[in-house]
Amino acid sequence: MKVLFVEDDPMNRRVVKAMLEVAGCQMDEAESGAAGVAMVEAEAYELILMDLRMPGMDGLTAIKHIRALGDAKGAAPIVVVTADTAPDLRADCLTAGANDFVMKPVSMTELFNVIAKVMVSNGA
Repeated sequence: MKVLFVEDDPMNRRVVKAMLEVAGCQMDEAESGAAGVAMVEAEAYELILMDLRMPGMDGLTAIKHIRALGDAKGAAPIVVVTADTAPDLRADCLTAGANDFVMKPVSMTELFNVIAKVMVSNGA
């Protein structure tokens, strides 16, 4: 599976990449929301993992831009990966167009369970 992880922290990217490699996934990385949107415009991904709090374009804005593409690239499942604990955050993410939500620190079991659920619900 080809995955894009949009995350400004290099350590978080390394940890998630190691987890995904165990499952045979190929992960591309973007360090900002704007870079993530540009990568989705240029290439199709089967899954997008999106941090929320990044300098410049935040994750919610990036999700809205990706969904606005309106083609298959913009319809890729998006899972938010965040440490933010705001009370309405989950609802805000789903409203923006995310398919699901994982809290940091990310456990491999939780990440794979959410990915499996999202992929099944999207017919993959």
